[in-house]
Amino acid sequence: MDNEIQLISDGDELAVIGNPTDVERFLVSEGLLSLSEDLGLQRLGPVLSAGAGVARAGSEIAANSGRWVKLTEESAQAIKKFGLRESSKTGLSTGVIKGNKGQIGGFVEIVKGPGSLLTNPAILAGAAGIMAQLARQHEMNEIKDYLATIDKKVDDVLRAQKNAELAKVIGAGLDIKSAMTVREQTGRVDETTWSTVQGRTHTITDALGWALLQLDALAERVESKTKIGDLAKMAKEAESEVRELLAVLARCFELQDAIDVLRLDRVLDASPDELDGHRLALNADRQDRRERISRETEHLMARMDAAAGTANSKVLLHSTTSRAVVGSINRVGIAVDDFHRPLGIEFGRHSLEATRWWDAARDPGQLKNAAAEAGRIALVGAGVAGLGALGVLAKNATKRGE
Repeated sequence: MDNEIQLISDGDELAVIGNPTDVERFLVSEGLLSLSEDLGLQRLGPVLSAGAGVARAGSEIAANSGRWVKLTEESAQAIKKFGLRESSKTGLSTGVIKGNKGQIGGFVEIVKGPGSLLTNPAILAGAAGIMAQLARQHEMNEIKDYLATIDKKVDDVLRAQKNAELAKVIGAGLDIKSAMTVREQTGRVDETTWSTVQGRTHTITDALGWALLQLDALAERVESKTKIGDLAKMAKEAESEVRELLAVLARCFELQDAIDVLRLDRVLDASPDELDGHRLALNADRQDRRERISRETEHLMARMDAAAGTANSKVLLHSTTSRAVVGSINRVGIAVDDFHRPLGIEFGRHSLEATRWWDAARDPGQLKNAAAEAGRIALVGAGVAGLGALGVLAKNATKRGE
């Protein structure tokens, strides 16, 4: 229908369906046109099973245009003003915006009549399935960009590990890449293509689980270090180790996204009536992966930040080493933030500051701890010169008001 826009949203993405001119006008008015891409409504052909209304639905698909948008936090809030109606069954919000004199806007009318694509459950499920695929592909591209910016070649990292099972991820990646190429060239995922990748999920999930266990083990090793020299060595090693593990996790997430795209295409082609159930299951599985990764990385950074606190408490006797520890830990934190970004994980960690020597010298607690440590050093034959020098320096710093 002219001057009528049909909207579908799952909170993270938005599909805009209608007359091509009206769709473009709506996206321009909301500042979303440059962020949109073709939804690919023509791919909904398989969901039109034989029966009444098939011809009408097919003609509507042919007459309409669809655009997909990955919503930002700001644009998601803007879409809320249209008051879309959410379904607890599908998790989708839908509605129709009717324009006035060719201008889209005004009000939202919940679809009740038979003329809209949104009243056809099969078409709605198919559109939602395609939206999920586009979301996965968008995420895959962002992960690829992330992997291209870090100084780690994922396949080299996988080959270097002693766990032989990890090497299978390389082969899985080759099979999945081949299947995605077939999909791009033929527009579908046939049974033969799907059979080459469907068993690869276990390879990917096993590798992801291994990387998460390694992050947990690293967190425990960091927590066990209390001596400044040990902390410095561990923090420096963690810079490289964490980046390698994050690269493995990113690659696993990318490959699982690709398998999800292929699975949805296969279901769309072979069992379209099951598409909605598969979409919801895959969304839940993806969210679970994100939460597991978020928990492990947050746990690691909590242990790393605690280690930075320990280093900052030893500034008076180990100024240079303490600064090195805090610097390494901040670089690990930046690496984790960079990894979180393409996965849409919010973390919000702030870089830590190394305690300045003169600030520590005015802190009674720091002076007491430094004196106690210097005393222990003296007991094992290191001498008391360092303690005496510390007292003079602290006294002078106090006089200068530093």
